[in-house]
Amino acid sequence: MYVIAGLGNPDKKYEKTRHNVGFDVIDTIADKYNIAINEKKHRALCGSGYIAGQKVLLVKPQTYMNLSGESIQAILNFYKLDADSELLVIYDDISLAPGRIRVRAKGSAGGHNGIKNIIAMTGTQGFARIKVGVGEKPDGWDLADYVLGHFSKEERALVEDAFADAVEAVEMFLMDDLNGAMNRFNGKK
Repeated sequence: MYVIAGLGNPDKKYEKTRHNVGFDVIDTIADKYNIAINEKKHRALCGSGYIAGQKVLLVKPQTYMNLSGESIQAILNFYKLDADSELLVIYDDISLAPGRIRVRAKGSAGGHNGIKNIIAMTGTQGFARIKVGVGEKPDGWDLADYVLGHFSKEERALVEDAFADAVEAVEMFLMDDLNGAMNRFNGKK
């Protein structure tokens, strides 16, 4: 089984914000594969199903972004899963333009507090991830205000295209083709 976790914040006021693109991708996957995200367990909203012949647990941690690792580690422990091979995390990245995604097999937190907490809780940086571009914060803006803000109509359209790319990258990950996903999406304009 694989855990596909999208990061975000649970309150309604955070819906469709830059910081919640991980939740948005999980919702896009759930819609495509008719997976109901309606179970509350391990401090997360979860739904299980099959994608590309693989059993998956779609996860939206409800611990708020900065404590995402608490929920994810509880899930990995419960199902006896390995973060390095059976976890994929989807989250926002301010260093990528809206509409872009970047797929990584592993890596540092790169300043992202949700990823820092997952690394701290799991003890590894070796889990796969998909970063969804939300654009750089404008000069003079507070980072928290920027990532908790909403996209312009034009940016939202670009980001929704990126959600489709992210779903395809998830499918490739589940077919054991993470390198193919990196080659396909990391250079895409």
